[in-house]
Amino acid sequence: MDLADREWRLITEESRSGPMNMALDEIAAESAADEDVRTLRVYRWDPSTLSLGYHQDPATVDWDFCECEGITVTRRPTGGGAIYHDERGDISYSIVAPADELPGDLLESYELLCEPLLDAFEGMGIDAGFAESERPAVYEPACYLRALHPAHDVVAGDGRKISGNAQYRQRDAVVQHGSITFERTTERHLSCFADPAATPGDFDERVTGVAEQSGTPREEAVADLTEALRTWANAHEGTWSDAELAAARERADEKFAAERWNRDRDDPTD
Repeated sequence: MDLADREWRLITEESRSGPMNMALDEIAAESAADEDVRTLRVYRWDPSTLSLGYHQDPATVDWDFCECEGITVTRRPTGGGAIYHDERGDISYSIVAPADELPGDLLESYELLCEPLLDAFEGMGIDAGFAESERPAVYEPACYLRALHPAHDVVAGDGRKISGNAQYRQRDAVVQHGSITFERTTERHLSCFADPAATPGDFDERVTGVAEQSGTPREEAVADLTEALRTWANAHEGTWSDAELAAARERADEKFAAERWNRDRDDPTD
């Protein structure tokens, strides 16, 4: 199936809070399922946010550090470990489409939806691809320190992880979202965890970023990712509707900013 034959909107980089970013992904999924709307988006996290994997044990988080440093904590609908999304050091994206337009096989779906990500790295002058083999975990609660998996972990030419990606299905729609490390923020990243069994050296040996790999300025890296998404889907520049934004604000308040969801994984909107 040629996804470029379908109509896609591209929402260029916007800064949102952690709960709002996750709420917009859910609302985009509902728009895809109910209204046949396909969405590409690039975004940043303001303020900086620790996003927890769906099954994350809240005891792994240093809640006091995050509160003291003004770091928002929210839980993703996707699995994996927690990611510290620095307001400058992280670049994030989402791809949302009706499920029946994408491969049912998870690995095939990852390969298809990561095409623009790999094209973007090529535009940045970075030799990047899926991890060629599994590598053992350094510290399971942290996404970037979990075992490397060839299905969805993207590494630079030196074998260090530069992007983590995850998918979930909701209401007959597929959401893939991913994080690109633009610039490592090692100390701050590790400090979000309670007693992490990893050192800054461990982190830097496993993780790299765009700035280190190619020296590309952040604005250019964002432009490369945006253009890769646009070209991949032949997308037109679009916006959120007023109804979507209102629904997302309500979802952010009721779910993604709620302690019941973030501490206990209990969805208040069910």
